[in-house]
Parts: sequence; C-alpha cells; structure tokens
Amino acid sequence: MKLIKLPPHRIFILLAAAAFIMSAWFLTRPRPIDVVVHAVGRGKVESTVINTRAGVVEACQRTKLSTITGGRIEYLGAREGDRVTAGQVLMRLWQGDLHASQSVAQARLASAQQRQLETCALADQAEKDAKRQEELVKSQFVSPNAAEKYRAEADSRSASCASAAAEVETAKRQIESIATDIDRTVIIAPFDGTIAKINGELGEISTPSPTGIAMPPAIDLINDSCLYVKAPMDEVDAPRIQPGQVVRISVEAIKGQHFTGKVRRIAPYITAVEKQARTVDVDIDFDDEEKTRQLLVGYSVDVEIVLSSRTEVLRIPSGALRAGNKVLLLDNGVVVERVVTPGISNWEYTEAVTGLDVGDRIITSLTQAGLEPGVRARASAVKGGDGQS
Repeated sequence: MKLIKLPPHRIFILLAAAAFIMSAWFLTRPRPIDVVVHAVGRGKVESTVINTRAGVVEACQRTKLSTITGGRIEYLGAREGDRVTAGQVLMRLWQGDLHASQSVAQARLASAQQRQLETCALADQAEKDAKRQEELVKSQFVSPNAAEKYRAEADSRSASCASAAAEVETAKRQIESIATDIDRTVIIAPFDGTIAKINGELGEISTPSPTGIAMPPAIDLINDSCLYVKAPMDEVDAPRIQPGQVVRISVEAIKGQHFTGKVRRIAPYITAVEKQARTVDVDIDFDDEEKTRQLLVGYSVDVEIVLSSRTEVLRIPSGALRAGNKVLLLDNGVVVERVVTPGISNWEYTEAVTGLDVGDRIITSLTQAGLEPGVRARASAVKGGDGQS
C-alpha cells in the first residue's frame, strides 16, 4: 500500500478544520442541568395528618353567664382579667322592689304566725271543754245536746287552727319565692377562674337572651388552669384518628417552641362550614400542664397527629415523588426515571419499600427547566444520607 504524502500546508489546514469542528461541538453541546439531589438513607418515617383550619387553645371549663331576669346593674364584683373564686358574687341587679316585697311578705308571715298562735290556743281550749262535757255526759250531769254543742265548737276551732297554719306556710312559700326572684338578679361564679369579658357597666340595663335570640352574655368566665386544643380535621382523616395517638402542637404566637399531647376525643358528628371543607373536631390534651402556663385561651395552633411510625426504613423526601410513584435519579451524570413502591408518608418523608437502594441520588429540584429522563445533569447540592433521622 502506497502512502500519500500531503504537503505540510494541507496537513495544517486539516488539523485546523478538525480543531474548529471539535471547538464548535464543545461550545454548542447541551450543558448539564444543575440539580439538587438527596442521597437515599435510612431513618424514621411517620404517617401523620394535620388540621385543615387553625385549631384553638380552649379552657377545660368555660361558661357564659347571664342573669335570668333583666334589670339595672347595681353591683360589679370583678373586672375583666380578675381572678375570682367559686361562690363569689360577680354581678347584681337592682333589687329594691324585691326587697320591699320581701319585707311585706315577712310582715304577713309574722301576722299569720300570731293569728295561728291565737287561733290554735282557742282550739286547744275548745277541745278541752268538749272532752270535759263528754265526761259529764257519761255521769249524766249534762245532756248529750250540750256536749255536742261543745264538740262542734271544738271542731270549728281546730279547723281555724289548721287554716291559720296553712296561712303561715303560704307566707313562708311567698318569702321563698321572692328570695328566688332575688337570686335571678345575681350572678355567682360557679368555679374558680378568670373574667374574660363583662358586657355592661354600673347603671346600664342587663337583658337576658329571649328564646331564639342570641344575646351577648353578661360575663364570660374561664378556668385557665386546665387547657386543651380543639382542632378541625378533614372528614376523610376521621376514621384513622383514635384516642391516645401522639400529637405535635405548634402555637402560632410562640415561634420555635412545640408542645406534645394526645388525642382525647373525636367528635361523633361532622361540622359543615360554609365554603370550607367538612371537618370533625378533635380534642387534644397537653402532656405537660406546667408548660402550658404560658399559653392563653384563644391562641391559634396547628396540630400534627401521628397515625403510625416506622424506624430505620429507606426514605425519600415526599416532594420528590412524582405522578405514578416515579422519581428521578442522577446516575453517572444522566437523569433516569425509576418507579418506587411507597409505604407510609407525611409531608416531609415517604417510605420507599422497593425500587431504591441506600446511596441512590434522588433529584429534588423538580421545577428545573428541561429536566426529564435522558438529559445530562450535575449535582449542585447534595443533601440527606444514610442514617439521617
């Protein structure tokens, strides 16, 4: 075979052309996409549900008090924010007319009691006279007709005595009735607590709620020594929530601090709120009552109820899971797609039952433009790893 010997200038041209082609290819080739990856590792995964709307810190005891009858406020025994004790008078309406009626009733009672003494004394004497006459009839000193007259008088006096006694009892019942009316004008604290709200000032008219018409209570009393959380949960999650399940609680007003508790009660009915999801109320007790001293009734909270938990399982960020239980991996600089079998999950992590191994690099920056299986990519950041919890 005869070799063709090229002139030096032609060799130089060919080398320059090759260099140009290689440079053009290098400059125009697709650049790798920068992605964030998460190294698959083992750790703890929990299946949880969260509230659909903000929960509320509630007092274990809270009552909205009003007088049974209306009237002018004559006395206020506390101010908003004051601590009160059980049995303390909180509000009293004007009672002048009732006390006047009570005085009249007491005078009537005294008069009735005096009449009873007089009438019953005469009845006793008439009874003695009748018995004496009956004894004389047996000895034939008086006629039976005379004895019968005395007996009739004694029976009449006895009836008058009974009537007088009834009048005394009626007067006592009247006094008790007036005392009940007086009680209707007074609000007494049913338990130790704090005054949250007072609707009314001295001299103003306090009106109880008529039937079917909602009126603000005169006094809102809360017992903040015992607190719990009431949180609305989506109706689809209700069947999975059970008493005793662990709950993590975060308070909107206290950043960075979390509380723990347990489910105490699931409401036996669904609450429908206009233009919002249908929910079921769940009551949650705090684990540490001393820690709740800093909380105020009415604080808004978020809760996360732990339905189940598994440790030392393969897990991936829940946000990396795409439709069809697919994930994207970075394998030797190329994006590949893989199907996984998910287990329990929450908003942060999902258990990967099959389809992945420890160390696989899951792509988490799924919003990257042009990201699809087969394209070249490089990791700009690596997170996660084996053993991370």
